[in-house]
Amino acid sequence: MTTFTRRNFIQKVAAITGSGYTAMVALDMIPAAPAKPLSLQGQAGKKVIILGAGMAGLASAYQLTKLGYDCTILEARGRAGGRVWTIRPGAKETELNGALQTCRFDEGQFYNAGAMRIPHHHTSVIQYCRELGVPMENFPNTNEGAYYYSEGKGPYSNKRIRQREIHNDIRGYTSEMLAKVMDQSSLDTPLTKEDKEKIIEYLMAEGALDKSKLYKGSPRRGFDVPPGAYSQAGKPAPLPSLVDLLQSGFYDPYFYNIPEYTYEQQNAMLMVSGGTDKLTEAFTKQLGKKITYNAEVTKIYKTENGAKVSYKDTTKGSVHDITGDFCICTIPLPVLSSIEHNFSSNISRAIDLIPHNSACKIGLQFKRRFWEEDDNIFGGISRTNMDITQIVYPSTGYFSKKGVIIGYYNYGSTAERIGNLSLEDREKLALEQGSKIHPQYKTEFESSFSVAWQKVRYSQAGWAMYPQDVRDKYYPALQQAEGNIYFAGDHTSYLTAWIAGAFEAAHQTVKSIHERVQKS
Repeated sequence: MTTFTRRNFIQKVAAITGSGYTAMVALDMIPAAPAKPLSLQGQAGKKVIILGAGMAGLASAYQLTKLGYDCTILEARGRAGGRVWTIRPGAKETELNGALQTCRFDEGQFYNAGAMRIPHHHTSVIQYCRELGVPMENFPNTNEGAYYYSEGKGPYSNKRIRQREIHNDIRGYTSEMLAKVMDQSSLDTPLTKEDKEKIIEYLMAEGALDKSKLYKGSPRRGFDVPPGAYSQAGKPAPLPSLVDLLQSGFYDPYFYNIPEYTYEQQNAMLMVSGGTDKLTEAFTKQLGKKITYNAEVTKIYKTENGAKVSYKDTTKGSVHDITGDFCICTIPLPVLSSIEHNFSSNISRAIDLIPHNSACKIGLQFKRRFWEEDDNIFGGISRTNMDITQIVYPSTGYFSKKGVIIGYYNYGSTAERIGNLSLEDREKLALEQGSKIHPQYKTEFESSFSVAWQKVRYSQAGWAMYPQDVRDKYYPALQQAEGNIYFAGDHTSYLTAWIAGAFEAAHQTVKSIHERVQKS
């Protein structure tokens, strides 16, 4: 064993696990990825009104309270968390059109209707879980044993196929084609014009090529400075040449199997153990009576020295006014657009004109976990071109008798269309299309609970969308204080639709307020 070096050990670990990173950390050759808490100094006794007990509002109140600020959170719902919502037995929701549903899952069964997974580089989320004692575990974002199902007219359409088969076949045939191109004598292999167009389209997507069919890097590679709140768009990492990669050994077999290409969606991600609402509960335990529930904000006014907010107690119908030195507004923009305010015109335009995405999920409880017992699928996602788009399998409770899968998770125009269906028709669609992938649906189904975020009161959308022209034109207004009123939420970050976006925006806002107070 005297010749078994650190290099040998790291190489063997990498060959088995796909990465030598953990081995190098264990040997103290590189530091573990940092997850630093927000650290500010000084005390200030100012009063801050926080609108919304979503993740941005909770983090803002938590940090400001530690600095000595007097915080009051107004939350229109009877619960905290916003779009962090774990559906459990007894959960109720009345949609904007009046449709009412109550969750009839068995005790202990749940699914995350909103945020469900956390990338390893969202260190603000990881740090809060660490600081507040919230356990985390792996979320298998990719499972090569899950299925692809392509509805169509091809010879392999309308049948479920393991993802690993498709991945390897496509890569194999693509490699064959490229090899033929390298071998000039094989260029006469017959391909129709349509075949060529499809292959080029695939190569452009697979390789992230530009319109000129050139590779100039993409956000899939990651960042030297990651995207964050306000003006932090992110700084891409330097792009190596092909020769650099070849000479550095990155075409060795260890690096062939790349399960997910994007920066934010890796193979193995993280999740909060037992449901994402456990993180919400940890915050609310710390904040206690600082949160006023069932407080629907009706007016927001900047004043000469602070802010004044009016709200209605939705349980009693009474109206109340509250004033503060500062106000942090985390209310989603589609909701905020209908609230009376005296904001400047550039703020009003941003609130009204930033587009938002629709998003839908449905949880389906089954009598038995047939995806595990019959199909050997443990976590991960099956994907399809049908309206259900994807089926997300639970990553906990393996070998339990029952389970809840996410029968569809879709967004955009598909979600808009499904959200306009009745609750009964949403369930019917999920069961009909899902049974094409899992025939067991028909005999094992028990109950469902669907969420169309664009229909959910006090949310009215999934997340903000920022095409570059919108980001350039309207986003800057939300980064500025409106008098003593600040705006925060994932919509004031480059991490829209992620918990980290809400946290990063909250941290930036807290810093801005505290620095302002310290200078005054």
